[in-house]
Amino acid sequence: MLRERAASAGDRLLERRARTEDRFPVITRLLSQLISVNVFDSATRLAAQTFLTAVPLLFVVASIAPQWLRDQFVTSLHDAFGLTGSSNAELNKVLKGTDDPSEELRQTTGIVGGLMVLLSATACSRAMQRLCQRAWSLPKASARVAAWRWIAWLATWLVMFAVQGSLRNGFGLGLWLGVPLLLASEVGIWWWTQHLLLVARVPWRPLLPGALLAGTALAVLTATASLYVPRALNLSLAKYGSLGAVFTLLSWLITLCVVVTLCLTAGAVIAREPWAVRLLGSPRPPGPSSGGPSQG
Repeated sequence: MLRERAASAGDRLLERRARTEDRFPVITRLLSQLISVNVFDSATRLAAQTFLTAVPLLFVVASIAPQWLRDQFVTSLHDAFGLTGSSNAELNKVLKGTDDPSEELRQTTGIVGGLMVLLSATACSRAMQRLCQRAWSLPKASARVAAWRWIAWLATWLVMFAVQGSLRNGFGLGLWLGVPLLLASEVGIWWWTQHLLLVARVPWRPLLPGALLAGTALAVLTATASLYVPRALNLSLAKYGSLGAVFTLLSWLITLCVVVTLCLTAGAVIAREPWAVRLLGSPRPPGPSSGGPSQG
């Protein structure tokens, strides 16, 4: 009796699944692609690489940069997270440092150390490239072709980060200009990121849905970060010291990376819908014989 009920329940679930797939095929394809991409694994790896390699690169660049550029980095971080109190004091101490930070950096790390930090930071670029390739079910690109793109991506994001504070306040003209500028720049850089790291294997137009989703979502998240991040950072610093701030920052990075992973994957699925293929000229998804996306 129980076996018959279980079999009947299983049949009903299969029927509902079939009806759902027929009625909402895009949702079915999105869920399938998200499973293929392994969202949380990809996002956690990207966040870890960002924290371990890209963040130290930001500190190194800020340390050897002229004063006006260091001030830009501080302003961008302050505006992005709304930092106050102890977390804001720690930020100023780390990025502004001593009266002669460039001399101190040369004494402690030197040119070789700076180059090692830069080369290590390409791990973040490679993690982002793997995410884009998985989202589009593309094989791994040759390192010989992609290597310069890793450095170019890092350099462009550093520039974007430096000017983010100015963009947010509309270069002094207010939020009425800053919000559209920030949104346009976020969409633009995610559009370019996909094209660059996919080694131009996907045309520009099919990459637009993912760029719109990622740019809009991150613009909203960074705009609302001041509601949570400053309070969490200050509480972590007060209770656990620097180690608590590390966990808070890493948790926030994981959240951002999960959102990026979801948006880029959803953009790739949307771009391959029949109406989008006609409108955007999207490439067809690879067949079963292609072997699926590279996991490298």
